[in-house]
Amino acid sequence: MSKWIREGDQVVVIAGNEKGSVGKVLHRSKSRVVIEGLNIRKKHMKPKQKMQPGIVEMETPIHISNVSYCNGDGKPVKIKVKQDSDGARSLVYMDAGKEQLLRFVKQKKD
Repeated sequence: MSKWIREGDQVVVIAGNEKGSVGKVLHRSKSRVVIEGLNIRKKHMKPKQKMQPGIVEMETPIHISNVSYCNGDGKPVKIKVKQDSDGARSLVYMDAGKEQLLRFVKQKKD
């Protein structure tokens, strides 16, 4: 699910020109994410100083539906929200038939 993606997460691109590439999320807006080193475009900018280049390469946003969490070997995984008996919620994914914990979403209030 794309609504659980945050800054700093490792994701894999599942559609588009960068399909199969893995990277770290640098920034997220409502429906788009910027991934480190992916979707590089050239932008022509007026140099503000003499030594500054006129053409700058920068990462551009990718729609959040085109990325997915990845496990350690770079394959996309499906995320589930699991609620424990004490009320704490966590994000889990299946890896080789076993549930792997991704992170806690909400702790139970005492």
